[in-house]
Amino acid sequence: MTAVDARTGTTTPLRFPAGFRWGTATAAYQIEGAAAEDGRTPSIWDTFSHTPGRIRDGDTGDVAADHYHRMREDVALMKRLGVSDYRFSVAWPRVQPTGRGPAHQKGLDFYRRLTDELLAAGIRPVATLYHWDLPQELEDAGGWPQRESADRFARYAQLTAEVLGDRVATWTTLNEPWCAAFLGYASGEHAPGRTEPAAALRAAHHLNLAHGRAVQALRAALPPSAEVSLTLNLHAVRPLTPSDADRDAARRIDALGNRLFLDPVFHGRLPQDLVRDTESLTDWSFVRDGDLRTAAEPIDFLGVNYYAPTVVAAGTCPAPSPWPGAEEHVRFPRLPGPRTAMDWPVDAEGLYELLTGLRDRLPRVPLLVTENGAAYEDRVDPRGRVRDPERISYLRAHLAAVHRAMARGADVRGYFLWSLLDNFEWAYGYAKRFGVVHVDFETQRRTPKDSARWYADVIARGGLTGSGAPETDA
Repeated sequence: MTAVDARTGTTTPLRFPAGFRWGTATAAYQIEGAAAEDGRTPSIWDTFSHTPGRIRDGDTGDVAADHYHRMREDVALMKRLGVSDYRFSVAWPRVQPTGRGPAHQKGLDFYRRLTDELLAAGIRPVATLYHWDLPQELEDAGGWPQRESADRFARYAQLTAEVLGDRVATWTTLNEPWCAAFLGYASGEHAPGRTEPAAALRAAHHLNLAHGRAVQALRAALPPSAEVSLTLNLHAVRPLTPSDADRDAARRIDALGNRLFLDPVFHGRLPQDLVRDTESLTDWSFVRDGDLRTAAEPIDFLGVNYYAPTVVAAGTCPAPSPWPGAEEHVRFPRLPGPRTAMDWPVDAEGLYELLTGLRDRLPRVPLLVTENGAAYEDRVDPRGRVRDPERISYLRAHLAAVHRAMARGADVRGYFLWSLLDNFEWAYGYAKRFGVVHVDFETQRRTPKDSARWYADVIARGGLTGSGAPETDA
């Protein structure tokens, strides 16, 4: 992937600036395993995955990629990749098993060892406090629809930062609160599996509040130089046609998928069109004085997760859906073109649109692409090699989109590939593989895929070469 000089027709490599953060990312429940070791108690995902019919093939995260026991091997893999950053999540029920009370030292010891290993390898630790593993005891008390969960999360953030703050300089409060609220409490596709649209809207607000309170707790516990952030799976929303009906459908999805989080966090307000759209479900009286000011605590950058665009049209979508108040007004048409093993369209232009849109919406907020990647049907061949040219093509196109957005003024500071390892892919169990490192879940053997070698070459060169992917000869 190259830039073309219009005058000469020649091509030049796409270089990223010095200091650009090249990373990879994982999530605790997806890779750690050791679900009942060293005092860890069940999270909502443990309960959900052990509920018959919830997860494909009855899979659970009990062992996952066994990262808890193979952490040093996995850090060595990252060092071979040459990444500057590793974004991992801290398992709340490992650190504070009931969601209340003091920190559990054995749980924290694992993250001490992990961060020490990363620092020794020259890799910057980037800690995410919440990647969906709410302690089950807090869900039993009502979960995210209850205001108390925000208070508990702030205390957990404080406990974790007090112990790891001398090692970790970059912190993220929440990963993808849209998924936690709407897949967890509206459509029931994710843990805890509830289908309560009004409760999902309360959950979304309390997640925003939890973010703000956690920012306050982190600022109090960390040195002034520490970075504090939030990661959102923002939707690159496109109306199918320019018709008024399709544009209104896109507006509704933008409100629920984007502005419900961006407006409180960056502007201290709720989207009033969303309030009107959902008036049959709630009067939003759970939003108390001061909540939106708390949600708008300043952060140092915004993490952006992107996989595919969201094309919408006027119509209806099946219930239960993750779009409270919009079900009777929107549908999601299937468009032609290449798709990943998740059946998601491959469309790097959506990432460009998202980043340049944020340039305009939030002109003074630095951005990090904190997740981007693709699942394909990967297999180890008889020679012990995993050939994944489709993933390389996907990553190349999306990195080119990041570069183009930066050239047009988007303040993107880094790119974190999802994911380091094949893992427990939530409701899909072990059926979908996102990693650049193949994991044999029977033996836990790690095999770097061709895409791992390709990404290592991109990092070493600081960008994309004139000819595209590096050689991966047999």
